Amino acid sequence: MANISGPIALNIAFYPWFALGHLTSFLRLANKLAERGHKVSYYLPTKTQSKLALQNHNPDQLTLIPIDVPPVDGLPPGAETTNDATSAAPLIMTAMDMTRDTIESHLAQLKPDFVFYDFAYWMPELGRKHGFKTVHYITGYIARYALFATFINNQFSTKEAADKAETLPELPSEIFWMRAHESKIMAGVSSKKFGLKGLTLGEQFGKRVLLAGPVVPKPPSSKLEERFDDWLNVFGAASVIYCALGSECVLEINQFQELLLGLELTGKPFLAALKPPKDSETVESAFPIGFEDRIRGRGIIHGGWVQQQLILQHPSVGCFVTHCGIGSLSEAMGSQCQVVLMPQAVDQFIYARQMSLELKIGVEVEPREDDGLFTKEAVYKAVSMVMDEGSEVAAEVKANHAKWREFILKDDLEDSYISSFIQSLQQMLE
Repeated sequence: MANISGPIALNIAFYPWFALGHLTSFLRLANKLAERGHKVSYYLPTKTQSKLALQNHNPDQLTLIPIDVPPVDGLPPGAETTNDATSAAPLIMTAMDMTRDTIESHLAQLKPDFVFYDFAYWMPELGRKHGFKTVHYITGYIARYALFATFINNQFSTKEAADKAETLPELPSEIFWMRAHESKIMAGVSSKKFGLKGLTLGEQFGKRVLLAGPVVPKPPSSKLEERFDDWLNVFGAASVIYCALGSECVLEINQFQELLLGLELTGKPFLAALKPPKDSETVESAFPIGFEDRIRGRGIIHGGWVQQQLILQHPSVGCFVTHCGIGSLSEAMGSQCQVVLMPQAVDQFIYARQMSLELKIGVEVEPREDDGLFTKEAVYKAVSMVMDEGSEVAAEVKANHAKWREFILKDDLEDSYISSFIQSLQQMLE
């Protein structure tokens, strides 16, 4: 049996939101706890279990428990996660809420000490009923919540936010500089809604805030799917661009086409894992005219799930174009690929600037000033900056990436965070 960290062996359950980025991020922490000898039960959709089973590195301590996802009117048959039905994400939420009775029955028998959750808002109520503690586990960088707190405290209206495209006074770091379109998105987060003016993060929630650290993923034990491995093996070292925008991002068709045309402009081989754009059934149906013939042999656009970690570790892959989801950034940090940042949502804007302006490990695709959209030229420019031989920018971000990769992969760094995290949990029981 693995070594127990501290005097109390914990019994912990995980129930993450049904999106692959959340499922994989939760599973990484579950593994960290299991390898230290704690009993971990991890609930996930039934068919999704096969995608994550090989990421269970501690099967003696970590049990994957499949949960059937109830049918919901309007949800495609068999859909379990947002990857299966991105446009129907609210219906996935409805389906997850309908598992409440099943989960309660499991937890009543399991009698865990803690249950980790994110979107299952009803979990604390179950905890009070059955006597377990609940942990709202948020997989994100703390910078995100510093920004959220500032917007809450300033009570920005939509109109006011549209004019605030400068660094917020409470947050002097340049990573918090906001473009007008980003400020509009943030305007919905206000103290008028939450009544949290002037409070720190912990005070806002009235709960303890624990830090789990980087939770760096271990290399998967599986092999890359043969069709992708064979295709990548044709190309030279670090020559292929890999582009993926996560399981929930669905682009407008004009943005989808601009991205593809930008990848084409680079003249380099590329593999893009993208959801079909809005109002399109397949990725192929949304291709620009003549695109498929022009990129034949050097480009693949795949509309389904891929083994991202294994793709990033392939020696032929030299650049990762990412939407800056926290799971993808963790995998990018652990890889040797050059990084191009193309954020699509609120927290991703912050993470992109943290990576490009503060850590300086990648280059952000520059959006248009008027509407925040990107062009094929901007995609081409960002990729070229990090991949072209002789580029000073490429040399700088590669060196910085190597430095930060070495730092976050140090065993003592993560061990320190996880040990402190477990100790805090144990103290809460004592």
